[in-house]
Amino acid sequence: MNANVAASIIRCENREYAGKTLVFYRWDDPVSNSRSAAFDLKLDSNGKGSVNVDAEQTTFFFSDFGVYRGMLFVEAEKNIDLKLPPLREKSFVDEKNPYFQPVSFWFITKSGEQLNDQVSEFEQQLNTLTDKHFKELYLNQSQTAFDSVNTALNQMIPSNANETLIRHKTLKLTMLKADIFRLRPEAYAAVFNTIESKCWLHPAFVEALNKTFDRQLSFSAQAIGGDAIRTAIANEDLPALAAYVEKKYKIGGQVSDIVLLKMLHDGFYSGEFSRPNIQNLVSAEQFTKSKNSVVKTTAANLVQKFNFLAKGTKAPAICLKNLEGKEVCTDAGTDKFKYIVFADAETVVSREHLKYLSRIDELFPKHVEIFVVLRNTDHKSTDDFFKQQNIPAQILWDKNGTTIEKYKIRSFPQCFLLDEEHRVVFENTKAPLDGFEEQFGTWLRNELFQRQRDQ
Repeated sequence: MNANVAASIIRCENREYAGKTLVFYRWDDPVSNSRSAAFDLKLDSNGKGSVNVDAEQTTFFFSDFGVYRGMLFVEAEKNIDLKLPPLREKSFVDEKNPYFQPVSFWFITKSGEQLNDQVSEFEQQLNTLTDKHFKELYLNQSQTAFDSVNTALNQMIPSNANETLIRHKTLKLTMLKADIFRLRPEAYAAVFNTIESKCWLHPAFVEALNKTFDRQLSFSAQAIGGDAIRTAIANEDLPALAAYVEKKYKIGGQVSDIVLLKMLHDGFYSGEFSRPNIQNLVSAEQFTKSKNSVVKTTAANLVQKFNFLAKGTKAPAICLKNLEGKEVCTDAGTDKFKYIVFADAETVVSREHLKYLSRIDELFPKHVEIFVVLRNTDHKSTDDFFKQQNIPAQILWDKNGTTIEKYKIRSFPQCFLLDEEHRVVFENTKAPLDGFEEQFGTWLRNELFQRQRDQ
């Protein structure tokens, strides 16, 4: 531990959680949705646990466990005795649902008087007031009703309160006002100028940033005068884009860099702009060599995200044990293409796709080697399924989910086609029943013809 960093002790006690480990993460940046494991809170057989956490300043962490996402602010040199909610594990349906969203809540403490308790109390009061005045706020767009809510919450958190709490309140009330009165981003975006960079990884800022500037680059390009935006991107003219953001949203300084990165991120995935142009803009020294660590990290993460598993890039090797317990690596020497299918063999959809792999093998026996990467499921039923179906593939178990996480798999099945050098062939590889044989067959004929011509 760095001697210059003040450590806080996080403690908890709950017998329901005996033997469990809560993994806490932090956001790496406010745009890319990238996160890093920060610390583990391990509970013993009696449900007691504690961990030292380094925090130079108030830092946000979160933990996904069971059906929950627990959110936590850790302040420098302030110990916390957490109170855990009643244990509720995910159901079978929750586990299989690729769109499952955890129930978010703020951890409270035994003392009931710390920052987390205050944030939790604020959130509860905000929900209570908006529910109570729902009709007046959202249907009638009553300024009087909003002023009443605003006054109550300002009295709850006065101007001399904890600065993190004040920033949280400011952003929450700003977004509430924007929702109620259907405000355009340019009407309120200047509020971001008031938020210091030390708060840019806090949840209220991340939420407000992503909601405010969601698809704003596309909207701006489609609006009257949008040709200037398209021209700036085509010319990779970052100063012109920065000037546009400052003029339209009244945002300047380093926070404008974060706004630009958010807009470029969304523009990259919109399909409306040249991806190489946006990649070059994000790679500009203004971002990658910024003196602001959050701007610099955001740019680096976006560059990595844009390049990850992109067409032509080398995919990470997958080394896992097969059904016989032997380790198999997808990058082992072979002159065949690798068709990698991530699947959940407990679901009917995945099983039907896996059955069709026999047809894929029949059509391309000389050109394709098939790998199936399974999420950890009930082994007996899965073993029986593969024995009965005699599927022509290397079946690999991802018992800890590390490969699924590395490849950022959200739903099953999800597929990739890699060439002999383990490079990604298609931007979007089709699943077995969704047309892979036609996609690959057409491409393969052209590829083999081109290779023969090049010889």
